[in-house]
Amino acid sequence: MSLRFRQIHMDFHTSEHIAGVGSAFDPEEFADTLVRAHVDSVTCFARCHHGWIYYDTTLHPERRHPHLERNLLQEQIAACHARGVRVPIYTTVQWDHHTAAEHPEWRIVTPDGALEGTPPFEAGFYRKLCLNSPYVGFLQDHVREIQETLPVDGLFFDIVQTTPCACRWCVVGMAAAELDPEDPVARDAFAQATIDRFRTGMSAFVRQATPEATIFYNAGHVGPGVRATAGAYTHFELESLPSGLWGYEHFPVTQRYARTLGRETLGHTGKFHTMWGDFHSFKNRAALEYECLRMLSLGSKCLIGDQLHPDGRIDSHVYDLVGAVYAEVEAKEPWCAGARPVSEIAVFTPEEFEGGGLALSPAIRGVNRILEELGHQFDIVDSQSDLGGYAVAVLPDHIPVSPALREKLEAFIAGGGRVLASFASGLDPQSRDFALAALGVRRTDGGPLPAFADTRHDHCDYLLPRGAVAAGLPATEHAMYLRGLAVETAGGEVLADRVEPYFDRTWRHFCSHLQTPSSGRRSGPAIVRGDGTVYFAHPVFSQYDENAPRWCKTLVANALALLLPEPLVRHDGPSSLRAGLTEQPAERRWVLHLLHYVPERRGRRFDTIEDVIPLHDLRVSVRVPAARSVTLAPGGEPVPYDVRDGRVDLRVERLDGHALVAFELGEA
Repeated sequence: MSLRFRQIHMDFHTSEHIAGVGSAFDPEEFADTLVRAHVDSVTCFARCHHGWIYYDTTLHPERRHPHLERNLLQEQIAACHARGVRVPIYTTVQWDHHTAAEHPEWRIVTPDGALEGTPPFEAGFYRKLCLNSPYVGFLQDHVREIQETLPVDGLFFDIVQTTPCACRWCVVGMAAAELDPEDPVARDAFAQATIDRFRTGMSAFVRQATPEATIFYNAGHVGPGVRATAGAYTHFELESLPSGLWGYEHFPVTQRYARTLGRETLGHTGKFHTMWGDFHSFKNRAALEYECLRMLSLGSKCLIGDQLHPDGRIDSHVYDLVGAVYAEVEAKEPWCAGARPVSEIAVFTPEEFEGGGLALSPAIRGVNRILEELGHQFDIVDSQSDLGGYAVAVLPDHIPVSPALREKLEAFIAGGGRVLASFASGLDPQSRDFALAALGVRRTDGGPLPAFADTRHDHCDYLLPRGAVAAGLPATEHAMYLRGLAVETAGGEVLADRVEPYFDRTWRHFCSHLQTPSSGRRSGPAIVRGDGTVYFAHPVFSQYDENAPRWCKTLVANALALLLPEPLVRHDGPSSLRAGLTEQPAERRWVLHLLHYVPERRGRRFDTIEDVIPLHDLRVSVRVPAARSVTLAPGGEPVPYDVRDGRVDLRVERLDGHALVAFELGEA
């Protein structure tokens, strides 16, 4: 089943200290409001983080919310189904306040013997339950009752997260698996195996009774950790509220990875000004527009989070906002249905090797930002990804190369692919020396890698570029605030030299306020061109994440121009312009999404968007197969264009936030 485009996630975490739950719920008003807002799917609650159930349960009547005045979930489903609106069902997994209080022996235990999560006298239900405990049996019984009691379109399992545990069931389980429970690495591995087993087993359990139901397990982030159990999911929902914990950089990173795993994806933002539980707040319309339209541009469908008031009355003002955005999404759906991204660059994620999860690594944030600002079309991949179809692979800062990955990259280069690597990327897993000979460098210092925890620039060196890689830069040294790796050439061509400061800044010797200036002494290569490769000795992507030196982006742009002289998309717009290219094979059509919304730090805690700044006379060039027409969608206005050297050059007279440029393929 194909996912719907315009979805709502209707939170309903409701305290037992609030009376009249559902007392103002009107099923007709509820469903009609959703339909008027162009919503075609709404996730509603069976059981919340407080542990309360919102339908008439015979299995656990003691868990029915004590002040629930109606069979709420049943009425929500019936009213929505009558209008063709789909209703996946939500239930919580690891956060359940009621269960954690009744069965503390089922809670996760930390290595020091404490119960994990919210302390006893602190507000919150953030106490995780262990999925090796008897709690799993309770959960299966609860899910089976949902299936036998209600129509089940899908199941959304929330808070399914890898958390090491030292409870008695985990200690026994680790012993049976011949793992040492005192070893943190072993505990992490057992925790991952526990989550994998739970997801696989629960999906098999669900499919016994409702084989057509959609299934998703939410951990707040989708990354390489889901690959092993991707078959347990029918799709991926990418929770990413920019004004909450995630920020505006999180969604594009996770989407660019998730869309490579063979499942449909659903972007998951919120209507809240901040994040979940922010009652009676409204996101700026421009921000919500951008978040949803960016989902479409990256090949995802849309979901907006809301929270129903405890009395059950749906807020029509919220759905005025949602409807304004979803009306635009609906108008553009024909140019997004069945679309898949057109990408030519594969960016390896450091998350596979060093973890990170929701807290994205500096390297992946930096590379994502640079490539988006340059207009490149790219996916984020891991070592198990198929590199076929990509022209360039980027290894940002911290990608160790095992023998298996070396073989894959060597085959990629032999087949005409190109590689851009930086800093420790390309080294063997022990960081002794470079495993990828094609980079044309070797380490000259076999010691520990330079550390990055230095915001005062105490350890800064300099880069002096030459030739093509220096295009657009002054012919002088450029500060590289994060120290590079000491290397020498091993058959490669030096494109930039590394220049040392007089000394590192310490209490013994320092100069001025920040780093010591250049001594003029060259100490080895900083950028090397190898056999189909370019290598940066500095962590340019982590550096760009820290303080965004424009010269770092220019150097990367110039290196990519050597490796990829004819990129899929070029434009003369500002670096705040985002371009996403997709293909609709069934329609024989390519679609270019152009977005210009500029997030601003208007409060101390997060970025938002309030104003849409139009662009005029935007020049764009796309390397697209023969196009018989170029139009703006959904209006169908023709776009002036020329075809030369395999590219379609066009001009967009005015861009107000978002434009769809449709290329109908075939001879004119």
